[in-house]
Amino acid sequence: MAIKQLFATLALSALTCAMAQADQLSDVLSKKSLDCGVYADVPPFSAPDPVSRELVGMDVDLCKALAKTLGVELQLKPMSVEARIAEVKMGRVDVIFANLAYTKTRADQIQVSDPYYIAKETLVVRAVNADQPKSYFKDKRISSTKGSTSEQSIRIAGANPVTFQDTGSAYMALQQNKVVGLVTNTMTAIKLVNQAGESGVQLALAKEPMALEPIGAGMRLGEPAFLHKVNETLASMEAAGEIDAIWDRWIGPNTPYTMVREDKVQSLADLKFDPLP
Repeated sequence: MAIKQLFATLALSALTCAMAQADQLSDVLSKKSLDCGVYADVPPFSAPDPVSRELVGMDVDLCKALAKTLGVELQLKPMSVEARIAEVKMGRVDVIFANLAYTKTRADQIQVSDPYYIAKETLVVRAVNADQPKSYFKDKRISSTKGSTSEQSIRIAGANPVTFQDTGSAYMALQQNKVVGLVTNTMTAIKLVNQAGESGVQLALAKEPMALEPIGAGMRLGEPAFLHKVNETLASMEAAGEIDAIWDRWIGPNTPYTMVREDKVQSLADLKFDPLP
């Protein structure tokens, strides 16, 4: 009898845990706290303020907005780039805002919200080639950092990647005409074009991106209520102009990144793009 009672108790405990984990939104509201994962030190997304040492940045502001909407306290959880997916899968955080791009591999491990912006794998070329279509660069040599989504985008486009350990070396390959272009994220691409211009070299951004990367929040799989709430919050923030304000504060036209926000919050399911592996 004692053994039966023990098994019954264990089964009940397992069921209770499963039920607690089955609805993450209810769990967050019950504990009145949101554990939001952000980068430990990747400005302008999340990094320690030089004076206060508190985490600040675009992703931090998004975490704050979600916690405010839910009416709960915010607990920021700094993490490395490499740890993002594992932290979500293990349940160490409720959600991550960490410049998270949707890829096929990630979609098998976690769920990603509707994107609040679309990152682009941007091709930097000599100014004379800026208006060439992406098809022009098929079979041509293009540099990138090794093992990056930039390298993946070059392969998908049918070009030949020439990879380096760092962006600086990939940039030098373009400067020395060893490649016809360099693929990197848009923020870095803009900086490289400006840097080249200061030294009298005319580079430009190609008119077509090599790949699109929807950026959204990451959550555990199998949490439809929580996903819906996050998507609903992002849509409300979009309508109120809050995401535009956060963008302009951290990476907008009057910042060193000089980025113009072209894409609004939209349904991930309706977005037409070729996901990276």
